[in-house]
Amino acid sequence: MDEIGIIEIRKEYKDIHVLLQATAMGKDWNVVITGGEIPHLGAVALGIPRPSLQNPALTSATVSVMTLTGHKEDEIARPAAHFLAGRLNAPVVVSCGIHNDNIKPEDIRRISEMVQESLNDLVAAACGKGIR
Repeated sequence: MDEIGIIEIRKEYKDIHVLLQATAMGKDWNVVITGGEIPHLGAVALGIPRPSLQNPALTSATVSVMTLTGHKEDEIARPAAHFLAGRLNAPVVVSCGIHNDNIKPEDIRRISEMVQESLNDLVAAACGKGIR
């Protein structure tokens, strides 16, 4: 596909929000996940699809991560890049930065759930539009 496809997905729960913006770049994807009070760059992950080591008939991914010192977004960016590269069978870059002051453990769990819901929605949208 030569045209650039852009998909935007928003999730909210109480006063917590997550925004996923994905740009199809030919076969490749550039995904930005932000949210909270101060969107920023906390981590970047590159997922590259490959045959699964356990079952070569399935697609998995190898992921490389760079995290800014003191940030924890690698815990979101790495699994997101792994999931998307495997499901879309395409190279994927995920940049992530979500910050909420005084966040509670249950809010962290909810953010993770909203991110996964957004990733599922992205795969469904990409497959539905033929952008993969």
